[in-house]
Formats: sequence, C-alpha cells, structure tokens
Amino acid sequence: MAMASRKSLWLAALALAFSASAGAGHAGESDKLQIDRPLGVVELFTSQGCNSCPPADALFAELAAKEDIVALAYHVDYWDYLGWQDTLGRKENTERQYDYMRAFGSRSVYTPQAVINGRAHVNGASRSEVDGALARMAKSGEGMRVAIKVSRTSDRVMIDAGDAGNGPSDAHVVIVYFDPPQTIKVGEGENTGRKMTYWNAVTGVQTAGMWHGKAQRYELPMSEIAKKGGCAVLLQSVGKDGMPGPILGAAFIHKP
Repeated sequence: MAMASRKSLWLAALALAFSASAGAGHAGESDKLQIDRPLGVVELFTSQGCNSCPPADALFAELAAKEDIVALAYHVDYWDYLGWQDTLGRKENTERQYDYMRAFGSRSVYTPQAVINGRAHVNGASRSEVDGALARMAKSGEGMRVAIKVSRTSDRVMIDAGDAGNGPSDAHVVIVYFDPPQTIKVGEGENTGRKMTYWNAVTGVQTAGMWHGKAQRYELPMSEIAKKGGCAVLLQSVGKDGMPGPILGAAFIHKP
C-alpha cells in the first residue's frame, strides 16, 4: 500500500472537502453557528477489488471536492475473495449496504452503487444518473429539508438540527467518520497495478441521538472529532424495522 504525498493530500482534503462552511467560520469566530444545507448526500459503495469501481471512484473524487455535496465512500469487503483485500474495507460498511438493499426491496448488492439522500440508488460510475438524482430530489422536495448548523468551542461541538415544520417527525442523528485521502496501489486481483486516490473512506458510523421534528441541540466532545480524519453528520430517518431511510439534513463537522 502506498501513501504518496499524504501530507499534501490531507491539506487538500481540508481545503476542498471541508470548504462548504469555510466562509462562515474564521479564526476567533468558533462560537458562531455554521449553516450547512447541501444539495444532497452521496454514499458510494465501492471496492478496490472491483474492476468496475475505478471510474466511480474518480467521479466520487470530484463530488468530494464540491462545496454543496456531502460525499461518503463505504468500502465493502465481499470482493476480497478475488485476490485483493481492500485496505479500506470494513464489514460494517457491507452491513450498511445490505441494510439499504432491504430498505429498497432489492434482491442483491452491487458495486459501484451510489445511494442518493438515502432514498434511491444509481450506478455510481454514471455522472448523469448521480447528478440527475440529486437535481430531481432537490426539485421535488426530497433534498436536504432540515437545516443542520454546526458550531464549536475548544472542547465541544454543537450540532443544531432545525425544525421540520409539517415534514417528518423522527430521525437519527448519525455521525460518520472518514479517513483523509489516501493513494493506494492495488497489488492483486482485478485492479492489479492500478493506483487510486480514495476520498472520504468511512471508518465508523454511530448514532448520537434522536430528533423528533423540533429544533434540538446535540453536543459531542471535540476530542473525539479531533482525532478523526474527517467527520459528517446525517439526519436520517429510520424505519420501524431499523432500516435506513431518507436523509433529511447533513453537514460536515469541521475541525478547528
């Protein structure tokens, strides 16, 4: 595994992936709220061992650099048997994809799969399908309907979820941790010899609380955020069966 130019990539990640609220918070203003209502959320399920995934990974890198998209990459592990163990793969990521499969009433999982706003899935390598789904949902009211505001102090992060009005009344506040960008050379399997830079590879997902349709504040220790490569918050509804549902709001949680 190669980690070429790790420092420069990390700096680029801060400048690009976290740029959505860069203009709202400056030095000495960490106590002010940062408002983030992006166009949408793209969750890419991918694998270093899948020969159909490199085009999707390249498209995802562009999405991760956009100011108005929360882009998260979940590396799955079920292609490892082809000869290369995905260095970023996690069984929990595979489990999340299977949860979406059940929520969508699908019969199987696949890569590259892009889940848009937790509502629908498309081919993650198709720019037209990804862009089309984001635009269609934004126009139909299936985009980020609830504002998420993030502020911080020296020792804590405050997440303020807005009021839903006449919209949905229950959702989970989901914290998603991800790595800084990493350049990796695949040594075996279907992508042998390829060198790819992977952005926002998810390393953990946890539920921080419940939201019941009314404005509410949640607090996290800054120490937890600071030791992670990156962090995002999703306001995601969950079905009675525990399956993930529509994402109503999202934001990146920015480091000091």
